[in-house]
Amino acid sequence: MLNKAAVIGAGSWGTALAVLLAKKGINIHVYGRNKEKVSSFNRDRENARYLPGIVLPPNIVATTSLKEAVEGVEYIVMSVPSHMVREAARNLKPYIASGAVVINVAKGIETGTLMRLSEVLAEELAGSDAEIAVLSGPSHAEEVSRDIPTAVVASAHKRSVAEEVQDLFMSPGFRVYTNPDMLGVELGGALKNVIALGTGIADGLGFGDNTTAALITRGAEEIARLGRTAGANTLTFAGLSGIGDLIVTCTSKHSRNRRTGYLIGNGVQLKEAVAEVGMVVEGVKATEAAHSLSRRYQVTMPICDEMYKVLFENKDPREAVISLMSREKKHEVEGILAADLSFSEW
Repeated sequence: MLNKAAVIGAGSWGTALAVLLAKKGINIHVYGRNKEKVSSFNRDRENARYLPGIVLPPNIVATTSLKEAVEGVEYIVMSVPSHMVREAARNLKPYIASGAVVINVAKGIETGTLMRLSEVLAEELAGSDAEIAVLSGPSHAEEVSRDIPTAVVASAHKRSVAEEVQDLFMSPGFRVYTNPDMLGVELGGALKNVIALGTGIADGLGFGDNTTAALITRGAEEIARLGRTAGANTLTFAGLSGIGDLIVTCTSKHSRNRRTGYLIGNGVQLKEAVAEVGMVVEGVKATEAAHSLSRRYQVTMPICDEMYKVLFENKDPREAVISLMSREKKHEVEGILAADLSFSEW
């Protein structure tokens, strides 16, 4: 029976998953780099900065030693920001046990290389026999840590590995499905943050539910269009890591990306908005990645393009809305109209 696991990263999501696993009777080592925060974590039995009010079970221990955290551990949960995954994996590699499963739970795309995070892990852990998996879906840490019913999806190249991850995390308040489409699962989880920034901006501008619904729906279509062109299964984007994660990130009070967008819509500059949120806002880097990916695959992504212009070219958000609303006439489902004979009379 599994008796220990490791979580790399002591932020809100890593802490929430550590709490979930600890409640299942698994001994958890949480790795953090900040000695003061790690000491507070162990002493106060609380991650006061990221998850205030959540009592940490006694079988969770924080450490600043990677070796101590992962030595002999069968399951390693990678919960660091997307831009830190490569460095974390590189530092982790010497200590990984044979046959360990490394589960990435961050949602992002590496800027520059445009690699998905599972690809980054595979590259950095090459030569080891570690298995790579991902866990994604609509899952705010604030709710998971309080056992609020949540459903997510696990994916891996091997079905047996995805099912191991499913078994590891399944609990009465946390339901895990499996999906073989790692590409789609990761793209959906990363790119929904771009749309969430957009819905936040719309709220900040004083727009309403109609605008939010339009952004979510058309944003989902953009993400699916890119994913399909890149080789993902279109159905994945109708699932938990697609429309599910998109809905929660675009509408929730817990969403960092939505909050950042709201501040921008109120006239706050990007740098100041991110500083006020006080945590990593993955949608900023994801917007850069979406802009580059749309050009790599020659896919039209108007919402993501306008978000890029707002964030990185200082375009006025209201002008971006006008640009989106003034685009040439389109059918709602261009791809289907082109391929489905039932629409031939059109």
